Amino acid sequence: MKIRVSPRGAARLLARHPWVYKSDVLEGPDAPGLYPVQANKGVLGLALYSPASEITVRAFSFMDAGRPQEVLLENLRHALQQRKAAIAREPQGSFRLVHAEGDLLPALVLDYYAGHGVLQVGSAALEPLTGALVGVIQSEIPLQSLLAKNDQKSRSLEGLPLEIKPWWGQTPSSVLVQEGTVRYRVDLEAGQKTGAFIDQRDNRLRMQAFKGKTALDVFSYHGSFALHLAQNFEQVIAVDSSAAALRRALENAQVNGLTNITPKEANAFEFLREEEKRGTQYNLIVLDPPAFAKGKRDVERAYAAYKEINLRAIKLLPSGGILATASCSHHLDEPLFYQMLSEAAADAHRTVRVIEKRGQGWDHPVLLNVPETQYLKFAILETL
Repeated sequence: MKIRVSPRGAARLLARHPWVYKSDVLEGPDAPGLYPVQANKGVLGLALYSPASEITVRAFSFMDAGRPQEVLLENLRHALQQRKAAIAREPQGSFRLVHAEGDLLPALVLDYYAGHGVLQVGSAALEPLTGALVGVIQSEIPLQSLLAKNDQKSRSLEGLPLEIKPWWGQTPSSVLVQEGTVRYRVDLEAGQKTGAFIDQRDNRLRMQAFKGKTALDVFSYHGSFALHLAQNFEQVIAVDSSAAALRRALENAQVNGLTNITPKEANAFEFLREEEKRGTQYNLIVLDPPAFAKGKRDVERAYAAYKEINLRAIKLLPSGGILATASCSHHLDEPLFYQMLSEAAADAHRTVRVIEKRGQGWDHPVLLNVPETQYLKFAILETL
């Protein structure tokens, strides 16, 4: 059986964007699965097909070559083989082994934490193949355990249950991960995403190049940025609205023998406003907020929120201060992100220089044809 798409859907696939929405699917099977996609110009590729999903077609190959399942599994082998050298260098580190569309494996994520794997399957077309996917993973990557953490809300849109279950081995209550000179604990079952935010790993390591008296880590979560800052700053304040997250941040500080991290349970917006009123200054501030823009309709509101926290942070920096600021909302693209920062600097009446433009780690590959895969923006700025 095949999927037939409209000329508009075909144009997307010909431009090598893997998604075709329900409105552009003219004909398809009743059940989800892996099928060839065709239009008037013939077969355009192979795709996951989920008739219940708004994104009905997710292509994983743009050629009509091979059986769909074999092609998909070969894409998985290729992705895993690309990461093997990194695991060999840092077996106690953390890496993304599979990055969904970025690895031509739509709706599939696999993360590595010091010998343990966490898998997420987000498509009804992919779900029945989980056993075959796990077989490839087991043959390619030496893992002590593999956990299927299928609790993401997007699975409900595919008609899939939300569940967490082991595939093999015993997943520990927490895993100790090495990140440069820092170690931190990750709760694979209860932590955010697959346990931690691996995409910021290289940006956290970059922070160890800076030194000073005081640093501020806002939206700190488990203190991942704070741990790196504490290596070279006399005092680091870690701000988060979650008391539980801050308790884990303190545990991580203790693991590293650090006594210069002070947790602060507070709403980030209110905290920054209060610090401005007090006239407090920091030598370096990290802003790593959650995705304020979950969809296109949220962009205007999110833009205002990002601008608010960045404006307040800029005002808390002395001349020569550093602002390391991020957005993980792919709907707020890079030009809009830097426009927001420019407006925040202007409204703060400060001259701000861009030291470095950064993004997600190398193990979260970006497809030029798929703007959605370039979601993380990270700017290092200096106030003059």
